[in-house]
Amino acid sequence: MGAFDDMKPGTRLKGLGAGGIAEVVSVSRFGPDAVNLVFRVDGQIGERLVYRGEEAAFEFIATGQTYAFDADAALLRLASEAYRIRLAHLFDPYLAVSASQIEALPHQITAVYGEMLPRQPLRFLLADDPGAGKTVMAGLLIKELLIRGDLERCLIVAPGSLVEQWQEEMAEKFGLHFDLITRDQIEASVTGNPFVEKSRLIMRLDMAARSDDLKAKLEAAGDWDLIICDEAHRMAASYFGGEVKETQRHRLGKLLGTRTRNFLLMSATPHNGKEADFQLFMGLLDADRFEGRFREGVHKADVSDMMRRLTKEELYRFDGTPLFPERRAYTASFALSPVEADLYQAVTTYVREEMNRADRSGDDKRRSNVGFALQILQRRLASSPAAIHRSLERRRRRLEDRLREERLMRQTGSAPLTHAPALPSYDPDDLDEVPGAEAEDAEEQIVDQATAAATLAELEAEILILKDLEDRALRLKLSGQDAKWRELESILDEPLMLDAKTGLRRKVLIFTEPKDTLEYLQQKIGALVGDPSAVVVIHGGVAREARRGAIAAFNSDPRVRVMIANDAAGEGVNLQRGAHLMVNYDLPWNPNRLEQRFGRIHRIGQTEVCHLWNLCAANTREGEVYRRLLEKLEEARTALGGKVYDVLGELFEGHALRDLLVDAIRYGDRPEKKAELFRKVDGAVDVETIEKLVAERKLTSEGMNPSSVADIREQMERAAARRLQPHFIGAFFREAFTMLGGRIAEREKGRFEILRTPSILKERDRLIGRADPVLDRYARITFEKSLIIGQPQAELVAPGHPLLEALVDVILERFQPLLNQGGVLVDDTDESLDPKLLVYLEHAIRDARTGRSGEPRAISQRLQFLFLKEDGSAADGGPAPYLDCRPITPEERVAVADTIVAPWLSGNVEAQALGYAVRSLVPDHLNEVRTRRIAEIDKVEREVRARLNREINYWDARAARLREEERAGKEQRINAQNAEATAARLVERLHRRQSELDRERQISALPPVLKGAALVIPAGLLKAKAPSQPTSKPTGFAEDPIQRAVSERMAMEAVFAAERALGHEPRDVSAEKRGWDIESRDVRTGHLRFIEVKGRHADGRDVILTKNELLASLNVAEAFILAVVQIDEGFVREPVYVRQFFKRELGFAETAVVFNVADLLSLGRAPG
Repeated sequence: MGAFDDMKPGTRLKGLGAGGIAEVVSVSRFGPDAVNLVFRVDGQIGERLVYRGEEAAFEFIATGQTYAFDADAALLRLASEAYRIRLAHLFDPYLAVSASQIEALPHQITAVYGEMLPRQPLRFLLADDPGAGKTVMAGLLIKELLIRGDLERCLIVAPGSLVEQWQEEMAEKFGLHFDLITRDQIEASVTGNPFVEKSRLIMRLDMAARSDDLKAKLEAAGDWDLIICDEAHRMAASYFGGEVKETQRHRLGKLLGTRTRNFLLMSATPHNGKEADFQLFMGLLDADRFEGRFREGVHKADVSDMMRRLTKEELYRFDGTPLFPERRAYTASFALSPVEADLYQAVTTYVREEMNRADRSGDDKRRSNVGFALQILQRRLASSPAAIHRSLERRRRRLEDRLREERLMRQTGSAPLTHAPALPSYDPDDLDEVPGAEAEDAEEQIVDQATAAATLAELEAEILILKDLEDRALRLKLSGQDAKWRELESILDEPLMLDAKTGLRRKVLIFTEPKDTLEYLQQKIGALVGDPSAVVVIHGGVAREARRGAIAAFNSDPRVRVMIANDAAGEGVNLQRGAHLMVNYDLPWNPNRLEQRFGRIHRIGQTEVCHLWNLCAANTREGEVYRRLLEKLEEARTALGGKVYDVLGELFEGHALRDLLVDAIRYGDRPEKKAELFRKVDGAVDVETIEKLVAERKLTSEGMNPSSVADIREQMERAAARRLQPHFIGAFFREAFTMLGGRIAEREKGRFEILRTPSILKERDRLIGRADPVLDRYARITFEKSLIIGQPQAELVAPGHPLLEALVDVILERFQPLLNQGGVLVDDTDESLDPKLLVYLEHAIRDARTGRSGEPRAISQRLQFLFLKEDGSAADGGPAPYLDCRPITPEERVAVADTIVAPWLSGNVEAQALGYAVRSLVPDHLNEVRTRRIAEIDKVEREVRARLNREINYWDARAARLREEERAGKEQRINAQNAEATAARLVERLHRRQSELDRERQISALPPVLKGAALVIPAGLLKAKAPSQPTSKPTGFAEDPIQRAVSERMAMEAVFAAERALGHEPRDVSAEKRGWDIESRDVRTGHLRFIEVKGRHADGRDVILTKNELLASLNVAEAFILAVVQIDEGFVREPVYVRQFFKRELGFAETAVVFNVADLLSLGRAPG
């Protein structure tokens, strides 16, 4: 024991702080019996007041006595692997991909690992096209952050129709349990605030936006690590009359942005064609960069570091082929019969006259409601005889009810109407974003009750008109004349609708709008195909379970051939497995709906060319305009391909398609007005205009092409060879779990039943506090995601799974101190005489920001294994060198006792290791991080300063003008004092943001930390020290290490020559200890080949492969090659390539496997 008075800077103490050995940095004495110690342990600075007598609890470690090398080496290997799994993301760069039940695509990899993960904190808009799998990207991000320890609290906000789908996808694909926020859950929560009690939640967008109480609970809870908003364009705001027209959803978005460290918005349609609105929307992510109203020529924004937008045409598979098949659209024109045309003319005249009367009323709200109601009526007229008849009937009955109520209160026909119904306050654009059932109810209320009649007499007259129209509609309905249905019938008989191989009808998706038409078509098509059960439907009134059943039946049941849906199925419904054929029976007046609908079948997983028929009446006013639009779109598609669909919602900036169609209804009988409408359509859908819009609306410059996909594929293939899942994780789990008393049995190949979970793991899980509990038993678990499906279904045990997390935590708690104690391992493949010290070095980079608890936050971290030799040299140890070494036996330890206490190991090897890290490892790490981060920070700073300075100058100048006008006696809506206050607030915001950016810019390296060590004894040294000891060395090794090195070089040269002869591009990676020696690129396919080279004398009988080499061969079985090269008296024979030579799992204790050369040669073949 050391003395209290001996403590000074440099003193090394065990037990002073949590963790390993602490080194005293400074000492401040307070009299003879108290001392304040500042110390460093595991790279962290601590401080503690120590009183005389307390030093008895410390162990004083003398300099030069860093490692005793007496730890149980088997447990040291286990603890080392647990530590590596704790930091698995440092070794497996795409860890969440391996740990999730998905097959990620190139654009999903680049979004998560290239765009989002490097940006911390994240403020980002993911805007890829519909069907690109943005939910998968979000799940990957959540899973990766969770595995890395950067995420505890996560909130997902989505439209009500999508929340259950989010919950299911997170559970099924990523093993992540999220709770849905419901009224019942809020009432049942202990505190009344589920945001406090739950760490993973999904919330309905409108439920939160409309509830002040829920927003107050959200604000009262702690901050979140990540908030994700799906369909985030619903949170957009707009300018009206120079003022921001802020919605409840936009206000919610602003609140969410203040309550989270990482904020991700997801929308396939972030830009509505108006730059001012887009910049308001982007202000949800960074208010400073988008402060103030957009002014053309003044506020130009570069958002390339804040968003990613890829269109379907830019998405590829890993083989370089387009991800999405071609899509083709056809316009199916039909002419109304005379009786249909008569009804059309009569209803259109009624609609036009009522709209004109509403305009004359001078009441904005009435004009809006009546206009909307009549638009709906006109669309139902175009939809079907059933829809227009039922709509006219309901409207007539509702207005008759209104008439009776008014008569009870009024005596004369000229008296004004007073009993106005309460109608939903939606405009047509708002209703496009309302959930299906709610939108349908709102439409019914408005179309049935909104009227331009101002008096009893006018109301009576309108009812008489409606009775006449209703009678006409009934006669049409009973006549059976329906040109639109006949056109659909002919489409359903087209050759494309039949499968030539089976002769059966192909499945088809049909979109309509009113529920009356949907039910009408359900009956007609059921009769046409001779089986009503072959037709399923989705609309806003279909309950969740029935909706899921209809989707599953359409996708999987061969008896179901047709799905009829309205726009309640326009989002969150995946039908690509069921159909590649679609019909728009009713055309949407919002052009974005065209792409949203097509996106139900044209999405990831679709393998067939997609065909769409748009039904359009040729002899109606709005039909002529829509047909012109469709024809121009087809011309543009011929010139530009599918990109034309990507900008449909933005083609009519300044004159929405809805407005053009209304104008056609009201004024389309005038030739000059019709020509003007056609000119507007032609101008909006001109090829040159669309080409320009595609370029502008891309918003970011990056894209994907087959070349960039090839780069990503190489990175993924390289990572796949080194991945921890399933083999490294599985071997560790089985060893550690059984050691703690758990019972696990293999029931099917690669699938296990857990019969008993040790109580210590369940208790540890409760302490860790994960969202998902550790269970007593598991019917099936697996480490390979391809084996999840089965009876029963298995749970994927991978990083992030609570059972594995608890197991790693317990193993580290028990055995991590062994890493600081040091152990002795034997490398049976090393014939040299030089022992090596394996050291575990961890180093991190940080900036000046702090975490939630005030601790320094690392922005990059690395763990590296190095081999140090007596001569001071260092070499890369690879990802897990301890796995290739076995524990030394007691007899062997006696033989090398003098080596274990060699002077170079008794010296300060810690200083040698840390010195090497400071000189060679940390600078590269620091420069890499600093180069990337400073560029990002510089760009943000430029954008923030430019925007805020412009706004400050604007308000300063305006304040000066207002002062002058005030002195001149002019009254203004805003006074100079308010303008000056606004400028002052902006100055304060600029200073505050600059301070935050300055802290981000202070990037520095934390001191490297030595986390453990092991002495590795080569087999050659053991043989020299104890010749009588048995050896595991295979025959055929060169006895002379120098000669062996020559043989290995000759073998490598032979394989290099063979690869080049094949036209491949080989690269030597042997020094990196990856588990293979040569990485060779097949120029023809672009795929990588991983080649392990073994050079042997011709008389050699055996070849030995290490654990890391063998598990790499299992990870990439198709791409891994064992090249056996025989050397006969200096002559090098042609290499023999052996594939898939090893197929079993390795036990954790196994370090290598010896193969018979003759057996390998019999399995191999010439290079190819």
